[in-house]
Amino acid sequence: MFTESQFTPAWWLRNAHCQTIIAKWLRSKKQLSTNIETLELPDGDFIDLAWTEKPTPNETRPIVVVLHGLEGSVNSHYAKGMLAAIKEKNWLGVLMHFRGCSGRINRMARSYHSGDTQDVSFFSQFLKNKYPTLPMSIIGFSLGGNVLARYLADEPENHYQSATIICAPLHLASCSKRIDQGFSRIYQKYLVGMLKDSVKDKISSNIFSSPFADKLSEKLVKIKTIWQFDQQVTAPINGFKSAEDYYQQASGRFILDKIKQPCLIIHSNDDPFLCNKHTLDISSIPNNICFEVSKKGGHVGFINGNNPFRPNFWLEQRVPTFLEQHL
Repeated sequence: MFTESQFTPAWWLRNAHCQTIIAKWLRSKKQLSTNIETLELPDGDFIDLAWTEKPTPNETRPIVVVLHGLEGSVNSHYAKGMLAAIKEKNWLGVLMHFRGCSGRINRMARSYHSGDTQDVSFFSQFLKNKYPTLPMSIIGFSLGGNVLARYLADEPENHYQSATIICAPLHLASCSKRIDQGFSRIYQKYLVGMLKDSVKDKISSNIFSSPFADKLSEKLVKIKTIWQFDQQVTAPINGFKSAEDYYQQASGRFILDKIKQPCLIIHSNDDPFLCNKHTLDISSIPNNICFEVSKKGGHVGFINGNNPFRPNFWLEQRVPTFLEQHL
């Protein structure tokens, strides 16, 4: 069901872009110590996991998984903040890096993308096999939120007691257009630059075949937008016919009714990355999903509080409170 969020932005931070940018700036120096574990994948690739602390042999505490956004990592401000909040609850937090996002180039030509649930599925089964008695919940930010929606719908009999999806591009086609408008182009330029750098690193490492790598290098020079990147890179290397085909197959908005466990979805009407019209144009939401919509908050911002020198990161209170009901 849709419901109005109780979030109210700080009086000194009501602008969407300020919420989005300052949230990152305020957390730029935040430190979080993690334990890294490498998980080998069935296809010969790998992903790196970042634990707040590794489970002990007699562990009883629940595990909370975090999925980051596009070109994010454990060093992303929202990831560090949420993992710290999870640790404060005396839970075990673990962030799953998507392929190539941990600072190490992945071995395969394929990349992660908004609809890629294969690694989340394998990782989730790995956790359940290794820690069968521990309750588990999962959180997805931005792109990771859409991946999470797809995973929960594709595998409704999964191992998680609850889930939270935050600022997710649930309708990818409209979101790729939204981020190519106005001031949002600043974010697009930043993200496209990181995506192109990741592909260049893979080309330099000879992961792609020579003819394809040469053509890809030529295409990268002309790519300026998310849509162009998805059309020229994401789609062909991951088996989609085009960007439109990728967006249609990967968008989470169309399959929310297949999610079975308690799920909190958080969305802000002023999110400069997302398109409200298509993201929220859903005829019905099942009772197990609480779809909270706020007027303000930006993209993974949600800063409130009256003191500019001691800002409050609302997500790090709201999400654990929700998860606690089911853990």
